[in-house]
Amino acid sequence: MTSTPSSQDFDFDPLSADFAADPYRVYAALRDSGQPYYYAPEDTWMCTGYKQVRALTLDPSMLRSVEGLFSETELRELQIKGGMHDMPFHERYVQHNMLDLEGPQHDRQRKLVFRDFTPALVETQRPYIQALIDRLLQPLRDRQSFDFVGDFAAHLPGHVIGHILGVPEDDCALLRAWSEAVVSYYNVGRTLTQKQRAEQAAKDFCLYLEDMIAERRRQPRDDLMSRLVEHERAGRTNCEETISLAMLILMAGHGSTIDVLGSGLHSLLRFPEQHQRLRDDPSLMRSAVHEMFRFESPLPYFHRFATQDCQIAGRSFPRGTRFGLLYGAANRDPEQFEQADQFDVGRQPVRHIAFGGGAHFCLGNHLARLDMELVFGTLNQRFSAIELTEAPSYKRGLSVRGPKSLQITARPA
Repeated sequence: MTSTPSSQDFDFDPLSADFAADPYRVYAALRDSGQPYYYAPEDTWMCTGYKQVRALTLDPSMLRSVEGLFSETELRELQIKGGMHDMPFHERYVQHNMLDLEGPQHDRQRKLVFRDFTPALVETQRPYIQALIDRLLQPLRDRQSFDFVGDFAAHLPGHVIGHILGVPEDDCALLRAWSEAVVSYYNVGRTLTQKQRAEQAAKDFCLYLEDMIAERRRQPRDDLMSRLVEHERAGRTNCEETISLAMLILMAGHGSTIDVLGSGLHSLLRFPEQHQRLRDDPSLMRSAVHEMFRFESPLPYFHRFATQDCQIAGRSFPRGTRFGLLYGAANRDPEQFEQADQFDVGRQPVRHIAFGGGAHFCLGNHLARLDMELVFGTLNQRFSAIELTEAPSYKRGLSVRGPKSLQITARPA
């Protein structure tokens, strides 16, 4: 690392209630400095400007994986320092999944599942998603007052991705709980309790998927798990990779979409003139959904490691430096977006980077956007008015952005 850590006096505490309520004030201060900010708890240099962050996502010398950068001893030391050791199932199936692979290994695994997430194949899921939305909303129409996150959003994405993979509908809630336990351990401020929960969830997940794979070997179906098993049979992958891929798809396929559904509706309710504009002109739905991802990026932080010495903002950094990509800050950069702190359903173009970039560009972005378009289109049709009944509190942390709950009243149309 560089010899002199950043000494700017910023109130950068991602676990605080103030940061959860409004991280953008802090992001603006970080951006205004023009320099990466050293965040000691993660030994990471945080980058916040749009051009800077986008350049890092597209730079082939900036990788998520540390393999090849350090010796086995150094890798083990990094793992222990991050609390990622003594977790056999988590280490085997979570810490070494496709998201953290690079080069030919990453490309090979991504190619196995890419077809199922193309726009054409995602579009075939429209009838199922619409029917699920209708079913989830039906009892809420009679209640009128409900928690949009807990009573609706939390039940949608996991069922959709579970349907694609071939998970029985009754099991989707269980897999969602395991996913949340695993993913929560990647946030800052990790605790021993979270570690134990993440490892147990990874184990339960693995055993469940082993049974599912065995069943598909006996009786294939028209689902993604059966296609993964066929890839395994053809020698394009192995059982360990099949489990890891399936686990990643289920984990990545629900949490962030729940969060952006909640923050998306909150944004519409915070800016009622924009909500009415969308009601009056449904053709704006596509840009409105992109604006929801820009305005409140549900995955506001990822990282990259420099594989060679580099310069950023005129400052030298050695090979092995870990950089934090603060998508949430970059997507509010006023140098890239006019009136960046305003929510605009008709914003054109909306060149946000909430889905990342380069080789790790979000595989499920088409599915997430279809979920969003159908949800908000249906809400606008089924309810003549939606109002907040109390101000929501947002999740604490650096890696997530979304309301813990969203209490609303909704008047049926």
